[in-house]
Amino acid sequence: MSTTLEFAIETAQSAGKILQEYFRSKHLEHHFKVDHTLVTAADIAADEHIRNAIRTHYPQDGIISEEAGTIWQGEKAVWIVDPLDGTTNYQWGLPLWGVSIARWVDGLPSLGVIHFPVLEETYAAQRGRGVTRKGVPLPKDDAQPLAFFACCSRTHRRYDVTLPYKTRILGAVTYNMIQVALGNAALNLEVTPKLWDVAAGWPMVEESGGVVSVIAGESPIPLRPGIDYAQIAFSTLAAGSEALLAEGKAGLRARI
Repeated sequence: MSTTLEFAIETAQSAGKILQEYFRSKHLEHHFKVDHTLVTAADIAADEHIRNAIRTHYPQDGIISEEAGTIWQGEKAVWIVDPLDGTTNYQWGLPLWGVSIARWVDGLPSLGVIHFPVLEETYAAQRGRGVTRKGVPLPKDDAQPLAFFACCSRTHRRYDVTLPYKTRILGAVTYNMIQVALGNAALNLEVTPKLWDVAAGWPMVEESGGVVSVIAGESPIPLRPGIDYAQIAFSTLAAGSEALLAEGKAGLRARI
């Protein structure tokens, strides 16, 4: 049997193949959930595939999924799944979208896998073992002078931003966090992410030498049993270093 990380990589990649079958289809069924987020038939198919794989190979583990169950029941290990991060990009035919699979143990991040099918890139991180891209250890330098500030579309409505970086809104939380891990982005602010948006990217940033901080709302770390994580709101600031985190906090002022 493959290792847990290998299993997560294989499952993310096979889910990516399902998503590619639907990608750029003119007849892709979709609707908006109660919280106004977009969900498509592709999300649902990929989510079912991932959950079935987990239940087959790790029946003792819990599952938190954006599409099918958002409460942790207190299992020692829980898989946190976002079958399609960047759904709006996907719906518009843009290539920046991916599959996010994380496993948290004792309520803390343990491993994460993010697969971008169109880009043919798979990133994986495991606590204490660093980050890989396509199976190769990720080289990561401190943020360069031309590094950018990656953020979500809500950022400039909620915060006054005075940072010495150009801003890029890329439409996928996982891709933003990977850019911090790579050193391409100095900082990444996500104003209202859900747990599954950041669960896999969190260990990737940390294993690359960066840091993730909850700057508003209730931190999801450690997880608490019985909590509906669809209802938990928080803002995360990911940074390439502690110094960049301090710079980010100083350059962001919440609007009243």
